[in-house]
Amino acid sequence: MTVTALLDGPGAEVLAAACADYHPGRELQLVEKLRRRYDASLVTAAVTQASLRHRAVAKFGADAARMYFTPDGLEQATRTTVGSHRAARIAMTLPGASVVDLGCGIGGDLISAARAGLRVTGVERDPETAATARANLAALDLPGEVVVGDAESAELTPYDVVFADPARRADGRRVFDHNAYSPPWSFVTGLLQRTACVKVAPGIPHDAVPDGVEAEWVSDAGEVKEAALWSGALYAGIARRATLLPGGVSVSDAPEAESGPVGQYIYEPDGAVVRAGLVTAVAAAVDGWLLDPRIAYVTAPTLVPTPLASAYEVVEQLPYKEKALRSWVRAQGIGTLEIKKRGVDVDPAQLRKKLAPKGSGTATLIITRIGRDAVAYSCRRIGLAL
Repeated sequence: MTVTALLDGPGAEVLAAACADYHPGRELQLVEKLRRRYDASLVTAAVTQASLRHRAVAKFGADAARMYFTPDGLEQATRTTVGSHRAARIAMTLPGASVVDLGCGIGGDLISAARAGLRVTGVERDPETAATARANLAALDLPGEVVVGDAESAELTPYDVVFADPARRADGRRVFDHNAYSPPWSFVTGLLQRTACVKVAPGIPHDAVPDGVEAEWVSDAGEVKEAALWSGALYAGIARRATLLPGGVSVSDAPEAESGPVGQYIYEPDGAVVRAGLVTAVAAAVDGWLLDPRIAYVTAPTLVPTPLASAYEVVEQLPYKEKALRSWVRAQGIGTLEIKKRGVDVDPAQLRKKLAPKGSGTATLIITRIGRDAVAYSCRRIGLAL
């Protein structure tokens, strides 16, 4: 049963009933209830759709209640905050531009682009997914078209901007090697010879980005979501950028920074800043220095508000030995223990279990490497982003 069966008539009626009475974990009861009134196959499709809409709120907010999804489509879709940022950048540079989205999926990026005033066309090779994207534009009363076709054979000449989000899964597993993308990396680099934006995984190697192309790493609420490659008229003349949503703070300069002993505060740069190789921008922002030139921790004597990093006040330095750390946990009555680590081979979850925190106290343990030595710092979290 496809999404199109739920767009009107009995399908739309059962979908409305399923969404109105949906509660996570009670899907079987809902199916049994609705099957007393509706066709079994329609009920199954409607309850599945209600479940997907519930999950989609995290990515699409209030729009999710009116949208249609496939399981894979929802998993791979761009969340609204990130898609809106990307669409706004295109619209600012090329207002009203025509954009073709190659492999548009369920249409998440089409929605953001259409709302930014761009003229959108989606190309999707799977007919059911294409129908879902078409239904989403209609459900949100947005202009645009979606055609069934293959990204590699699409005619690109009529469009001002090409957007692509290559598939990064194979046999149900996530693919991390950019050379295993579909369409292939050679197709991606070909697109980047024109005005284009290509969404790639955050782990894209810096040396894989072609010359004359900007790589922008984007985080949302402290979680790295993607990297986007910008070319042609969308290229801003810089090699790497980190953008932090929802505030939209952006950094692209990496000044020189010294390294030295720990100060009163340790700063953990946002993941997008780390991925972009711009950690020294944090050092400049807080008038600090690196704990170690190879490790993405910054330290400073004072607390300086910055959206680029989370801050921790250093309480004391501890021996990096399990017995000593266990004694410290017990002596301080620590029951809630956050463990952060960089440059050391340790599993925070396993270490926390070994330290057996019990009590009412709260602490953060930062474990890192300075030179050849592993060190540990007891800290007090100031905030995720100041």
